[in-house]
Amino acid sequence: MNKTICVIGLGYIGLPTAVTFANHGVKVHGVDINPDAVRSIQEKQLHIEEPGLQERLNKAVDEGFLTAATTPIEADVFIVAVPSPIYEDKTANLEYVREATAAIVPYLKPGNLVILESTVPPKTVERVMIPELIKSGLDIGTELFVSHSPERVIPGRIFEELINNGRIIGGINKQSAELTKEVYEVFVKGPIHLTDATTAELVKIMENTYRDINIAFANELAKMAEILDVNIWEAIHYANFHPRVNIHFPGPGVGGHCIAIDPWFLVELGGDKAPMIHLARNINASMPGYTAQQTQRILNENKIAGGKVAVLGLAFKGNVDDMRESPSVEVIYELHKLGLEVTSFDPHIKENKHPTQTQSFEEAVNDADIILVLTDHKEFKEYNPLSITPNNKIVFDTKNCLNRKAWEEAGYQFHLLGDSKNK
Repeated sequence: MNKTICVIGLGYIGLPTAVTFANHGVKVHGVDINPDAVRSIQEKQLHIEEPGLQERLNKAVDEGFLTAATTPIEADVFIVAVPSPIYEDKTANLEYVREATAAIVPYLKPGNLVILESTVPPKTVERVMIPELIKSGLDIGTELFVSHSPERVIPGRIFEELINNGRIIGGINKQSAELTKEVYEVFVKGPIHLTDATTAELVKIMENTYRDINIAFANELAKMAEILDVNIWEAIHYANFHPRVNIHFPGPGVGGHCIAIDPWFLVELGGDKAPMIHLARNINASMPGYTAQQTQRILNENKIAGGKVAVLGLAFKGNVDDMRESPSVEVIYELHKLGLEVTSFDPHIKENKHPTQTQSFEEAVNDADIILVLTDHKEFKEYNPLSITPNNKIVFDTKNCLNRKAWEEAGYQFHLLGDSKNK
């Protein structure tokens, strides 16, 4: 592809996308408002963790296909990959998208293509981006082409999924969609489907909302399992042998920048037409409080007043350093409300980003009254329980990631979320 690309936003999605294009021989200019992030990229140092990113970044910079700055430059294609968070009232905050779009307007010229990758509520391209792009003086759809192509990847497997996953592209018109397809065909091996922008926006939100509802179902089952003398993980495992059943697994909450956020977009837009989506979101948002209450119940059953909790895992999922919307933060908040002392540890988060955090695993666990596992990092699965000397040998695994037999043989009282069968 003989075109240049300007990527706005160099975070968990924008940087891997920019690097992937650059590794395929495309000249890419990356833009971020954070000067520290820009400086890190220029010096080939990572400000985010992702397997395979370091060597790909090195190649992109060394070969001269990737540059980075805090301001855009003229290009053929502009990709907007900035956050789309929610406000405290759960309504969409689209100011990052608006500001990023406004930032590229002075650099637009006839024939340019603008692609929104950020996950956004339906109608964002139409209601937020287009009003800004009109200010370029270019005719939208004939001189300036616009589309939405949402990322569909998960941290920890971004490069594999960027290349192999199918992609949906929604253009404001047919030509916009087709031009966008030509751009992504540089590296995408999965099927590429073309539609309109609003449908593409909705599809991405639907995908994540489906998962949120499914997890809410699993979390309700986990609560029921506590009074049914069953292990819900075992029950879900067997239920999923049915060819038309795929129940997700429970946990201490739902985090990340997608599943914990996107359903609120539909709640905001749908109002009273989205009661199931709203209920599922509330169920999952209640799990940190439930997890804290279960932790206190275990301590009370062992006649431990107050007590210190060693929280293992601050990232929202295993083997990443991403704390966005992490349920661990809410669990700690709820534990503090119950009067419990907390020390937290996460091997993937190298700087202390929470007041309870320590960089020493031993410091976190050695004088704890209960070890609470909230993230299924591979490091936690590999720890030898015989090497740990807490005040009380009690562990509460909310992710079903520990070797129960090994911990019990080491003298630990083992508790698993949603398991009353093996008490």
